[in-house]
Amino acid sequence: MAERDAALLGRIALCIERGKADAPSPYPPDLAGEEGADELARRALEAGAAPEEVMRRGLVAGMERVGRLFRDGEFFLPDVLMSARAMTAALEHLKPHFLSGRVRHKGKVVMGTVTGDIHDIGKKVVSLFLQGAGWEVVDLGVDVPAEKFLAAVAEHRPRAVGLSALLTTTMAHMEDITRAIKTRHPDVLVLVGGAPVTRDFAEHIGADGTSPDPQGAVELLEM
Repeated sequence: MAERDAALLGRIALCIERGKADAPSPYPPDLAGEEGADELARRALEAGAAPEEVMRRGLVAGMERVGRLFRDGEFFLPDVLMSARAMTAALEHLKPHFLSGRVRHKGKVVMGTVTGDIHDIGKKVVSLFLQGAGWEVVDLGVDVPAEKFLAAVAEHRPRAVGLSALLTTTMAHMEDITRAIKTRHPDVLVLVGGAPVTRDFAEHIGADGTSPDPQGAVELLEM
């Protein structure tokens, strides 16, 4: 890769880390008026950079940094959401290459908030980290029953299913859904997450893992 291309991809990663989505965005203040992830990703592709390199050395590298900063307590949810906005802006330029088959996803992950629960911020953040790492996410939304998860697994044949719950009163549904998925699709990973979810709980219900942070969810898939 040419040195100029490498510098451009590094700049994309930096914009994602800093949450610089595009040139009009005033955030962060020290990058005001400069090109953001949107313009840089488009420019990299127009200059002939391979889409898979833009993904790996731009988007994935940037989101990995965000994950480490969040895990270390240096980034907080607003920082992550700004980075996710920048990542999404860059990802728009790569979508045609995914759709054409020129660039392949690592696999699919079905995500959903379980029956009776309508909270989805955590699920959306994890989904963005997964997309930034090269996974295709099928988001079923909130208040999702076991039958809908099973139908999605049959249709999309994912590598994993992610179950989210914020309320202790809805955590019980995770066990029912996990059991249903594992009975019909034993090779599909079931990952669970949400504020009240612990590793002991995940093991108790037969899930394959949980993580207290979004980057950990990516790492569980790539073990």
